[in-house]
Amino acid sequence: MSKLEALGADVEDALERISVPSYMIDAHGVIRWTNSAARREVGECVGRQFTSMVAPEDVLRAREAFAGKIVGTIKVTDAEVCLLDESGERVDAELSSVALVRGGHVIGVFGQFRRDLVSTPPPHPALTPRQAEILRLLEHGRSTRQIAEELHLSLETVRNHIRHLMRALGVHSRLEAVALARHELIAS
Repeated sequence: MSKLEALGADVEDALERISVPSYMIDAHGVIRWTNSAARREVGECVGRQFTSMVAPEDVLRAREAFAGKIVGTIKVTDAEVCLLDESGERVDAELSSVALVRGGHVIGVFGQFRRDLVSTPPPHPALTPRQAEILRLLEHGRSTRQIAEELHLSLETVRNHIRHLMRALGVHSRLEAVALARHELIAS
């Protein structure tokens, strides 16, 4: 008997009432439970694949972290991720998740998240939405290849977007583009 069971604690009721958005995903990647705080942040998503709630640029990382927990190579994940609410709006969040184990076997993932306290700046007015998305990925240290894979674009298309966003920002390197974006965030 676990220590919680010995106390007679109703953990599910406590998790439902806690103000921290919490969720459970089964071993197949389907969201099986969310508490009321999570439903307020992202809407009703029980029964959906967890990747449908993750912004395209973060799907690959989310899949890798989930798979690592399911096969037992990753015990916990703490990451910044961009979620999508039920209307498709972006929700920047800090997420922490762990493998759920029963009888020595991983049966799913439990996690909690909170909105990122640093708000994402509005996209630069000279950039297209895709260029702004690629600039955000560059800010997170992604390579051209990683961006191409995450956004399902060719390498050449990503290179073109990067060239055009640098021209639109009036900079000569990716580093300058990222520095300018961060400077504008601080100034705003």
